[in-house]
Amino acid sequence: MMLHDPSLDVLLDLDGQVLVVDPEGGHWIRFVVTRVAVSPEKPHGLDYSLTLHGPDGARLVGFDNAHRVARQRRGEPQDHRHRLRTIKAYEYRDAATLLGDFWTAVDAVLRERGVIP
Repeated sequence: MMLHDPSLDVLLDLDGQVLVVDPEGGHWIRFVVTRVAVSPEKPHGLDYSLTLHGPDGARLVGFDNAHRVARQRRGEPQDHRHRLRTIKAYEYRDAATLLGDFWTAVDAVLRERGVIP
């Protein structure tokens, strides 16, 4: 039995939000988060996509579970992260950790691109 995750409500409240994250207005973040039936692929009962986009609209960072990853078997959790052109499995623990990991990755890419100091 899973315990209630109090940070889940915060994550769900972000659904549909688009945030501009640089002074020039070129980099933006989009949150898509919905409850779904608990399944082997989505054991936390969420369908989510948290993404950072560049000025041209290209995804620079993404944490999601919208599709399977290479070498993933049916029934395995689909959580993964995108960073530029790489995709790696992501171990979902709770909503607060997901948000923290996402913002850490966003900050790293914005620093690499010289958008933030």
